Amino acid sequence: MELKRVVVTGIGALTPLGNNLNDYWNGLLGGVSGADVITQFDAAKFKTRFACELKNFDPLQYLDRKEARKLDRFTQTALAASDEAVIDAGISKENVNTDRVGVVFASGIGGITTFQEEVMNFAKGDGTPRFNPFFIPKMILDIAAGHISMRHGFRGPNFAVVSACASSTNAIMEAFNLIRLGIADIILSGGSESVIIQAGVGGFNAMKALSERNDDPKTASRPYDRDRDGFVMGEGAGVLVLEELEHARARGARIYCEIAGCGATADAHHITAPHPEGLGAKNVMNMALRDAGMAASDIDYINTHGTSTPLGDIAEVKAIMDVFGDHAYELNISSTKSMTGHCLGAAGVIEAVACIMSVVHDMVPPTINHFTDDPELDPRLNFTFDKPQKRTVQAALSNTFGFGGHNACVIVKKFVA
Repeated sequence: MELKRVVVTGIGALTPLGNNLNDYWNGLLGGVSGADVITQFDAAKFKTRFACELKNFDPLQYLDRKEARKLDRFTQTALAASDEAVIDAGISKENVNTDRVGVVFASGIGGITTFQEEVMNFAKGDGTPRFNPFFIPKMILDIAAGHISMRHGFRGPNFAVVSACASSTNAIMEAFNLIRLGIADIILSGGSESVIIQAGVGGFNAMKALSERNDDPKTASRPYDRDRDGFVMGEGAGVLVLEELEHARARGARIYCEIAGCGATADAHHITAPHPEGLGAKNVMNMALRDAGMAASDIDYINTHGTSTPLGDIAEVKAIMDVFGDHAYELNISSTKSMTGHCLGAAGVIEAVACIMSVVHDMVPPTINHFTDDPELDPRLNFTFDKPQKRTVQAALSNTFGFGGHNACVIVKKFVA
């Protein structure tokens, strides 16, 4: 069968750099760090005492007080981002068949804030089981997708995807496939995450995954720098409106870009460490290129997974060199996690948004916080250090990799009628 073309017609973004798409994009181009001292709990006794939190996020701007209390923070942010995306896409019940509009949404961990609160409250009590009746509905990972559909009246395919830090890229891939197979006209896809709590920070600290640069949080996330010491926890949400091309044309929608192809692979190597030669990353980029019918030389920009961990950054660059060969030196490469931190299950969509905006505006956001070259990295590669770079971006590729060896990749390109 002939596959349908899929375009992006709406975007919502809630990130540590801003609570809407424009503020996020301007923050990226400005090289702004979203990192600061943790405010959501007292982290004084933790090895890491900073994170990339959302700034001035008030759920009551989007929800009434009674409804907000029934939702974990990861769902509150998901709904906020979905509102922006739906408005941006110009979707209404008058111009779409809501039975053919779906939601495929992701989170790496889901309602861990609610889980922690309920368990801590129980532990403080006398052993009598007193749990919030919304405990389970607030916690389960699929609930964000459910609430988005209920909020907007979308009755098409609706489910959640989880693959750790690759989750929202996998969600985009699932949505892409549903539309190009003709199962839906529109899918809202993306992810949200909110784990800047005692259990989240403490758990990642115990793994020695987080930076401990407490004396200088804003420079702590430093991908590809010799002295990187771990990632910085982030939080946020992003939503893309993926739409079948002819459907978008029929309703006069504005088109940001086209989804060219996707890939998903496994390292089959280790629960947390990447394959040392980047085998899974290499395979997933090759798969996405094949799916898109593109050559490696067609890619202009790669938004890397680039978490600022000693092993991960090296493995990904090895994979890029294997896939792109000499063209690697013609690429712009950057890690926007240097600014947003690592938003876990929301990272994929937030970084896909950065790729989309680079294609739209022909501007590549930087990798900030570069101080010392890593001798293990080829100095001829262009990591877009410190400042954005203007260039024509016909196509951009976004990489995401998750604990468990999950790899996912999406390619976006300029829309050509």
